[in-house]
Amino acid sequence: KNLPGRKTDMKDAEWIAKLLRSGLIEGSFVPSEEVRDLRDLTRYRKKLVYQATSEKNRIHRILQDANIKLTSYMSDVFGKSGRLLLQRLVNGEVITLEFLEENMKGPLKQKSNQLLQSLQGRLRSHHVEMIRFSWDHLVYIEQTIKQIDLRIYLRLESRRESVELLTTIPGINEQAASIIIAEIGTDMSQFKSEHHLAAWAGVCPGNYESAGKKKRARVRSGNSLLKAILCECAWAASRTRNTRLSARYWALVKRMGKKKALVALAHTLLKISYHVLLKRQSYIELGVEYLEQFQMRREKQTETHMIQLLEAKGFLVTKAC
Repeated sequence: KNLPGRKTDMKDAEWIAKLLRSGLIEGSFVPSEEVRDLRDLTRYRKKLVYQATSEKNRIHRILQDANIKLTSYMSDVFGKSGRLLLQRLVNGEVITLEFLEENMKGPLKQKSNQLLQSLQGRLRSHHVEMIRFSWDHLVYIEQTIKQIDLRIYLRLESRRESVELLTTIPGINEQAASIIIAEIGTDMSQFKSEHHLAAWAGVCPGNYESAGKKKRARVRSGNSLLKAILCECAWAASRTRNTRLSARYWALVKRMGKKKALVALAHTLLKISYHVLLKRQSYIELGVEYLEQFQMRREKQTETHMIQLLEAKGFLVTKAC
């Protein structure tokens, strides 16, 4: 780049070949065929979940366009009660007060009159057709997701121990564990250390320092799917009670905000996952007090190091120091 007019694909290939002959290029992480197949399933499942969410949003928009205000009294239109109502709307059946009182679940039974009033909109045949198209597609997607979940479960039979080890970490459930295994595998010897793994995933902090001054830097680009699931797990871990991870999250929030603290906690989760899979040991909860004790030990080590440095330079150090 610093030599204008001399950067071409051929010269880049020659330069890479010279580095390779000199042993200056490290090997990339290439997962096994089984892990790659599992990765295809987990990534395709995520795509289907996005498509299902799009269809749900589309149905919401059509209902609002028809002036049907179910969301005013129903928190989840696609729950058990909401699906019954949508099915009758798609089939063109009349919804009566008796039907609502008999088939609505939970607190919705007490809202039968309000639900019936919210259904008195301007539902035209065009709206019914559009809802039917989205509904049929949504049902198909959900059936496909169930089939993929079964395939993922069968492929994880040989790695069931790794899944159980990862689920001992707060915030990581079986589905998140399957995605983590699909992205990084179970053989941690592929990575030199947990720091190399964090850099590969793109959750380690950026480093931008010039003239002795540290400046603001973004996190590195890496495996976006792994980063996304780690941030989801970090959000779940931050909601746990009396855990080291939640205590770390709320300590970081005070000085860097929620979003940056979430990425920092995702970094911690990935390093814990690395050691859990490397040592084949379940996660050991250290408690809320661990963070305070760690900071006290760190301050004591810093103080001891400063005293040793002053003694080495010949300064007189008293007990008061």
